[in-house]
Amino acid sequence: MKAYVLHGINDFLSETVPDPLPAENEVVVKVRAVGICGSDIPRIYKTGAHTHPLIPGHEFSGEVVKLGKSVDSKWQGKRVGVFPLIPCGKCAQCQKKQYEMCQNYNYLGSRRDGGFAEFVAVPAENLIALPDNVSFEEAAMLEPMAVTVHAMRRIQPKRNDKVVICGLGTIGLLLLMFLKEAGIEDILVIGNKDFQRDIACQIGLDEKCYCDSRKQDADQWIKEQTNGQGADVFFECVGKNETYAQAVKNAAPSGRVMLMGNPYSDMQLEKAVYWNILRNQLTVMGTWNSSFTHDTHDDWHYVLERLEQKRITPSKMISHHIPFDKLEQGLFIMRDKKEDYVKVMGIMQEYAR
Repeated sequence: MKAYVLHGINDFLSETVPDPLPAENEVVVKVRAVGICGSDIPRIYKTGAHTHPLIPGHEFSGEVVKLGKSVDSKWQGKRVGVFPLIPCGKCAQCQKKQYEMCQNYNYLGSRRDGGFAEFVAVPAENLIALPDNVSFEEAAMLEPMAVTVHAMRRIQPKRNDKVVICGLGTIGLLLLMFLKEAGIEDILVIGNKDFQRDIACQIGLDEKCYCDSRKQDADQWIKEQTNGQGADVFFECVGKNETYAQAVKNAAPSGRVMLMGNPYSDMQLEKAVYWNILRNQLTVMGTWNSSFTHDTHDDWHYVLERLEQKRITPSKMISHHIPFDKLEQGLFIMRDKKEDYVKVMGIMQEYAR
């Protein structure tokens, strides 16, 4: 099969490699659509992966074409999304079905071969069947959507809360979409790109609720928009020291701060900012992944239900559709930032959207 293989830092090649064979409890998925995550860029070009050689890619969907000998035949030919985290099933967190906090997990696309390939072997336990009216591209966004929903459900914003989202990458925009769908109306958004503002407004944000941090003092703007009280809920979706401090400084007394941005560097708070947590009795939380338990109330089923009912439109965030044989062009777009982008999606050529 054709695959993109990472041999080391900045050593990333399109190659012909052996087709994967499923283990007893696995299936082989024919990849139909694969999203490029922001985390793929440093993994490929700056830090490397946990093991090499590796086929990256953890946001993908496709069709089941081969079964391991212990897998239920119901999966043959199914259109599926794939939960990329493979829990150990043995640690204390796994025993509580908190698989996203497994202490000994494996992971498709970062610790074992993932979806930047024509085929990928995955545990059958990691599959979720797709309704007929959910496209492969939408299903390839299940992972970032579930990550977003996990944070939203953990912090539990109320309908009358003043909510701030800082950072309008894929996660921030998806968060805005899910908050709006959940009936949260008093949302303020901080971004720094015109196209992000435009997409946010397409989702339903009033333009007056958008702060362009290139042109405005975001701290002062939040103060003005909240009558000096600050945000009841503040979502930090950037992962930088200055936005971390901004979240803490601009949370209302008894407010909640949800940290979602992968850190760019060590995260530190000045003493004066740290005092805000103590004196305002803030709740500061963080999330990293999403819940996938096969129960209908987990994050993946929450997202899939809304996809099936067309209550959300993640396709608005797909800025680029890249043929699979040119997938590296999508990586360059994200690495070099020479074009505006939100979600860059790789498409298998024979799959017509």
